[in-house]
Amino acid sequence: MPDTGQNIVLTRDQIEQYLDHLRESGRRSGTIQTYRQSLEHLYDFLPRAKRVESGTLDRWQKALLDTGYRPRTINTWLSIAGKFLEFLEYPFFIMPKFLLLEPAGQPELTRWEYIRLLQTARNLEKEREYLYVKLFGQTELSVQELDKLTAETVEAGEVRISSGGKKVVRLPSCLREELLAYMKRRGIRSGPVFLTRAGTPVSRTNVTDSIRRLCRDAQVEPEKGNPRCLRKLYLATQAEVERGVRLLAEQSYERMLDTEQLAAGWAEGTGHSIHKDVYI
Repeated sequence: MPDTGQNIVLTRDQIEQYLDHLRESGRRSGTIQTYRQSLEHLYDFLPRAKRVESGTLDRWQKALLDTGYRPRTINTWLSIAGKFLEFLEYPFFIMPKFLLLEPAGQPELTRWEYIRLLQTARNLEKEREYLYVKLFGQTELSVQELDKLTAETVEAGEVRISSGGKKVVRLPSCLREELLAYMKRRGIRSGPVFLTRAGTPVSRTNVTDSIRRLCRDAQVEPEKGNPRCLRKLYLATQAEVERGVRLLAEQSYERMLDTEQLAAGWAEGTGHSIHKDVYI
């Protein structure tokens, strides 16, 4: 991609101005929330200077893909970013090519396969691989952000990702306790938790290769053995849990309305099945 030498500095005020513009244009609240999520993610992705320049959207697209976001979501967020930059009258950006929505043969890790990976790592005493699988399968942390998992953040129980500290990845208590035990045995008191023998942070390739070797031991397709597939499983599980919570909330709300209908319904007979002082 040619470098125009032009760039623009993004601010949160610009994002709010654009969202206000969408409201004035009659966009629905759900749509505006999607735009906000996309633009805040882009803002957090940018380096400290918050400059958008030639190639920024390409790098963001790759980071989203590596992190495990679905192609449909990535395409939507890129489209939103493009509209936002047009709103700012920034003419120098070039949109990346949109991704195929359903890449052929894209593997999906199941919950049972995830459990089998953990059991196999435990049985073979491969503690680091066990922690890799659990970390990417239980949190939003991406493999690019692994160096931010330090002794200090494990002690705190959360990892702050963005430069402004806005994005926070919380560590489940069971995972945190296992990380603390791992650190204690290894004598890790500060800095990154996972290091090479030379004392440098492990690379993405090293992490992925370790998980793939574990897949062969666990009789799981090696193509599923990467942080991206584990993150996709995490996101899918979170969405399933959230759907269940919403359903329970809706059912609870309906029961409450039914009770109120019995107490104060307009239709004849609906208010006689409950004492008149129930809500007094």
